[in-house]
Amino acid sequence: MPINIGNTAFMLLCTSLVMLMTPGLAFFYGGLVERKNVLSIMMQSFISLAWTTVLWFAFGYSMCFGPSWFGIIGDPTHYAFLRGITLDTMYTGNDAGIPLVVHVAYQMMFAIITPALITGAFANRVTFKAYFLFLTGWLVFVYFPFVHMVWSPDGLFAKWGVLDYAGGIVVHNTAGFAALASVLYVGRRRVMGVNPHNVPLIALGTGLLWFGWYGFNAGSEFRVDGVTATAFLNTDVAASFAAVTWLLIEWVSAKRPKFVGLLTGSVAGLATITPAAGYVSLSTAAIIGILAGLVCYYAVALKNRLGLDDALDVWGVHGVGGLLGTVLLGVFASKAWNPAGVDGLLLGGSEFFVKQCVAVCISGIWAFAFTWGMLWLINRVTPVKVDAEAAEERGLDAELHGEEAYLGT
Repeated sequence: MPINIGNTAFMLLCTSLVMLMTPGLAFFYGGLVERKNVLSIMMQSFISLAWTTVLWFAFGYSMCFGPSWFGIIGDPTHYAFLRGITLDTMYTGNDAGIPLVVHVAYQMMFAIITPALITGAFANRVTFKAYFLFLTGWLVFVYFPFVHMVWSPDGLFAKWGVLDYAGGIVVHNTAGFAALASVLYVGRRRVMGVNPHNVPLIALGTGLLWFGWYGFNAGSEFRVDGVTATAFLNTDVAASFAAVTWLLIEWVSAKRPKFVGLLTGSVAGLATITPAAGYVSLSTAAIIGILAGLVCYYAVALKNRLGLDDALDVWGVHGVGGLLGTVLLGVFASKAWNPAGVDGLLLGGSEFFVKQCVAVCISGIWAFAFTWGMLWLINRVTPVKVDAEAAEERGLDAELHGEEAYLGT
């Protein structure tokens, strides 16, 4: 199969955009925490950028896309250290004509950002050593298996007919419910409800995430065609409608329009449209955006009422958003907008709707249960929680890393 220059160039661009999302996430989370903890949470994103690449090179890609073991995981030795991949090795998942190295790189960027999403839930409470072990174990036992099950042609869910265009199940639902488990295990901070220390930093992070999300969703077609363009526009439509919906609800509730609410709503819309971006119409994307702003806002409100210390609302935005988007894909999917897809519940696809619901529930339950168990196990090796008093007084930047973001303040 000859290389298609246009598709290859487009996928390299999308890979770069998705890579940019992880620094964007670091800025987004960094602005939301206190000034004395900003480096700690940003470092948790950047270490994923580096360490996940090492794991992906060694065995991660092989576990995701190697020959299937029972439809659950790929053979970790098949592409170990990317052996057998040469200049001429082509990606065979479709006829787009892209080199396999492009597929390796693109999927690696998804693996990098997914565990980094979880860090916002336990912000200011977890030691770096424990997080490093968590990052490794979570990728191996949660992320890699679900990539294989959903996105590998031989995967259990893929063969069953489950669809996930760009990561509603694989990325957002697993990360969101892992975040919920981590919050319940780690417990509350001594002082909750601290205001974000730098709202412009949050805005910068949101802008980078939104920009990168075009590569995240449009690139998941792995070629340039009408579906690619639709996924691109659906991404923006859903994010915009969700942002405005969140803003209006909070405006009515708090009597003031909140910038952080607008930004958070946009991220909720981006997360929710992700599984459906290439399978639904433009008008459906608007509906999904409105529902994302509404449902995710009240999920965060429920979290607050229950007293759960999900510091940066990872469960309410990503977990609930990923679940909602996957279910709505089961409702609104249309072969008119993607001939390679299926028709959803509204077009007679009741069986597909049930499959979507079952798959997203299984992924959430497994991510929650394994995360809880792994944190328990890590705590037997090294303390998971930081010393609360030291963290409150000095902050994690100084306490764990001996560095400060803002010297002399």
